[in-house]
Amino acid sequence: MNSAALPLLLALDPRWVVAVIALCVGLAAALVAWLASRAAAAVPAQDRVWLDAPPAGYRIVWWPVHWLAHYLRRLLPERAAEAGLTRLRLAGLDYALDPAQFLAGRLVWALLCGGFAAWLATRFAVPPTWPALVGTALGFVLPQVWLRDRIDARRRLTFKALPFMLDLITLCVESGLNLNSAIAQAVAKGPAGPLRDEFARLLRDMRAGRPRSEALRDLAARLDMAPVGNFVSTLIQAEATGMSLGPILRAQAEQRRTERFARAEELAMQAPVKLLFPLLFFIFPCVFAILMFPIAVKFMGAGL
Repeated sequence: MNSAALPLLLALDPRWVVAVIALCVGLAAALVAWLASRAAAAVPAQDRVWLDAPPAGYRIVWWPVHWLAHYLRRLLPERAAEAGLTRLRLAGLDYALDPAQFLAGRLVWALLCGGFAAWLATRFAVPPTWPALVGTALGFVLPQVWLRDRIDARRRLTFKALPFMLDLITLCVESGLNLNSAIAQAVAKGPAGPLRDEFARLLRDMRAGRPRSEALRDLAARLDMAPVGNFVSTLIQAEATGMSLGPILRAQAEQRRTERFARAEELAMQAPVKLLFPLLFFIFPCVFAILMFPIAVKFMGAGL
């Protein structure tokens, strides 16, 4: 700063200095708001007529997610986008979100959770730095954990419903229907769940003109499960060689049912091992405390 201007600034009325600073801050805030509005106006509206509704956690903050995803989409590496799309497909969300929108939702929730944690810390007179960092980390990680749990839940439900769906398809094929009609009947009469939704998507693909073998391979890729992959490969091979589908489908249903029973036995054998930790650290100490309390009271009453 020029030494000649310093005495002039010191001689000014402090109220004028405060007014100038407030004006500069207001102009800066107005400029930031104008730039943000221009950036938001540049984001085109997404046509979601043929798309599924986003998950509930994303619908709450959909507008900032949509705006942020528009600018993240061009920055996201191709390999990361393909990996994210694969995980969204396994979770059944590839028609609801794209990888950029999923990442934008993680960032938005990280900011919201960090801000809420900082506000909560100030209400309790706690320094807000560490709570804000912890809240930001939790907000960024929780959508990824939710996606992993959704994938695991879909696989469990698919593994459980696959033998019954194959039984329905087998009965329809043995009664004289072709494979497409049998799958349609299984979709109409089968239990609700991810497997029925995937078979319904398979029917839509075939009705749209895709070859059956290609649509079946896409079904196996979307579910990414060994039982479904074995069923699809066997069905494609039987169709290519002209074999009868009824015995093959019945054998597949029996094999999937045997695998489900073996999986249930395996989980039942793992239960005692999983119960060991809560028994040692939670249940046994409470039992010992209850048993030892009368003895301790008697010793204290006897003056020992």
